[in-house]
Order: sequence, then C-alpha cells, then structure tokens
Amino acid sequence: MRPLLPSPWLSLGLFAGWLLLARSASAGHVLMAAVAAVVLPLLAAPLRPRPGPLRRWGTLVRLILRVGRDVVHSALVVAAGVLRAGVREGKPPRGTFVVVPLELRDEHALAALAMITAVIPGTVWSELAPDRSALLIHVFDLDNYDDVAAFITHYKTDYEQPLKEIFE
Repeated sequence: MRPLLPSPWLSLGLFAGWLLLARSASAGHVLMAAVAAVVLPLLAAPLRPRPGPLRRWGTLVRLILRVGRDVVHSALVVAAGVLRAGVREGKPPRGTFVVVPLELRDEHALAALAMITAVIPGTVWSELAPDRSALLIHVFDLDNYDDVAAFITHYKTDYEQPLKEIFE
C-alpha cells in the first residue's frame, strides 16, 4: 500500500508555506494548503531519487567539519589571491585544470563530491569522465600546494575517501 504522505516533512512545509504566503488561516486557505500538501508530494514522488545508503555517521560529521574548515580557509586564500593580483607588482593566481582519478562510483557520493567541490571557493567541478573514472577540476591558485600531485592527494584524502566510507 502506498502511503498517503510519501514525504511528510515536505507536506508539512508546503502546508505551512501556503498559509504563510497567504497570510490567512481562513477555511478556504487551510483547505487549499491541505490539498497542496497531499497532492504535490504524490505527484513529485516518481521524480525523487532513492535515498542513499548512509554509513559511518562519525565520518560524515568529520567530513562536514573538514569542509567547513576548508571553505573558510579557501575563502581567505582566494581573497588574498584576488587582492594580491590587484597590486601591480603582485603575482597573479596560477589557475590550473587538474585531472583527479576517481574511485567513487556511487551516484550519491559523486553528487556529494560535486557539492563539496562547488562550495569550496577556488574550485570548480568542470567535467566528469563518462565512465566516472576521472574528474576535471579548475583550481583558482595552485601556489598553496607544492604541485598538482599534492592537490590530488589532498582532494582524494580529505573528500573522496570519507565519501567512500560513508556511501560504499
């Protein structure tokens, strides 16, 4: 039997959102909010991806904290690079495309890796190989790493390996 509310939190959000946007709790608005809260999640249910298998919650918490630390650190590094490039004698950032070999295969893990890459200032997820064996990333400035191999090691150790533990 299919449940009436396949996503109860989404239904609750739609119900509350409708009433807040309408700025009214009249019977008509409550009825329309209830209809939207039931019908819209049922219509969207086939479009929702299956939930990912999350393992090792401790690793997930450490990954979130590491990404937060790296976001702050990278924001400061990118800001310094932009300011340094603005000065005439300053050295411009050394932006580079880096090919990172991947061991991840799970689509949820790859989606999380894409979000992590996008959220960290100075890195852009550019292309994923069709067989998911490699990832092309643009890095704002590689002067913070000894070479490309150091960046790849950092990326795989800090992001890919924890995601493998969590999802695979």
